[in-house]
Amino acid sequence: MVFRMVVAQRPRKSFRAKLQEAAGLPRVVPIPAKLRASWGAGTLVIAAPIEVDALMRKVRKGRLTTLGDLRRALAARHGATTACPLTTAIFAGIAAHAAAEDESDGRQRITPWWRTLKPGGELNPKYPGGLVAQRARLEAEGHRIEVRGKRWFVRDHERRLVRWGP
Repeated sequence: MVFRMVVAQRPRKSFRAKLQEAAGLPRVVPIPAKLRASWGAGTLVIAAPIEVDALMRKVRKGRLTTLGDLRRALAARHGATTACPLTTAIFAGIAAHAAAEDESDGRQRITPWWRTLKPGGELNPKYPGGLVAQRARLEAEGHRIEVRGKRWFVRDHERRLVRWGP
């Protein structure tokens, strides 16, 4: 006789809902002792997901930004030394997937997630549709993509970066 456990599954939260979650964020904290050797002393901001989305929305057609650029802009906004690289990347992914949900619902104005790159101008395989979808959207805006091994990069991305600042 085979016994099976039935586990009730909670409905999955939409990326739009995740984007709105704040849970005490933004929060500025001292850089943890174990990270001071590589990051230095100072403070670290853990931004709210909606803040990352708001910055991503400001990147206009033909322009680009990187996760590092977003981190610097968030740190400056909160008077911190740096912004958390892990949560910034996670929240950028949430913003991208929330935009995909918006687009599938027929919304015209969505967060242009494809314009946010990983460090060094690298495309992000975790975005909706993976590398192929991001490449198609970037090429449609006039960017050239080059493949280096298994990684894809925007050629000369530095020339098209948004300059965040005062």
